[in-house]
Amino acid sequence: MNRPPRHILPLLLPVIMPMLALGPARGAAPRHPSHPATMGGPVTLTQQPDSVLDRAARLLNAGDLAAAARRGNTPVVLVGSAPLSTRAGDSALFVQLQSADLCGSAGCSTSVYLRKDKQDWIKVLDSVSGPVSLSRRTHGGMHDLIINGTDRWVWNGTTYRDTMPAPPADDLRQSIEHYQAQHHKAPPPQ
Repeated sequence: MNRPPRHILPLLLPVIMPMLALGPARGAAPRHPSHPATMGGPVTLTQQPDSVLDRAARLLNAGDLAAAARRGNTPVVLVGSAPLSTRAGDSALFVQLQSADLCGSAGCSTSVYLRKDKQDWIKVLDSVSGPVSLSRRTHGGMHDLIINGTDRWVWNGTTYRDTMPAPPADDLRQSIEHYQAQHHKAPPPQ
C-alpha cells in the first residue's frame, strides 16, 4: 500500500477532516439508525415503507391519509421509536405526516403513541411541531420529551402535558380588542 510521506499528512488534515465531518457523499444510500433513540437524545424519524412501524402509523392515521388522498395528496409517512417508559417492553411510536396540506408555517407535526404490554397503541401526545428528543429526567415512570430544544413535556399519568405556561386569557382578550380597535372591528360579544 502506498502511503503519503509523513511530512504531507499535517498538510492534508485540514482538507480531509471537513470531508469526514460531512458524512456520506451525496447520492449515497440513506443510513437508517440501527436502534431507537437513546435516553437524552433525539428521536430520528425516517421513511420505513412496509415495516411494522409504518403499517401501524398508517393505520393510526388512516383518517388524515384518506383526507389527503381525496385532495390528491400522498403524504410522506415518517416513523421512529423509542423506549419512553422506564419499564422494559413499553415502546413508543413517533409519527409525522408530511405534505403541503398537513404542514404549516411551524413545520410538520409529530404525534406520539404508546404501546404498553404489546396492547393497542394509545395517543399520548398530539401534534407538536419541531424536533423531539428524550430527556433523562422522568415523571411517573416516563421520560420527559423535549420539543424544539427547549419545550419540556412531562407525563401526567395518562398523557404528556406542556410545562410552558399559557398566556393569561385577559392579556389575550386585551390583545384582540387592541387589534380590533386598530382595524375598526367591533369587540366580541360577552
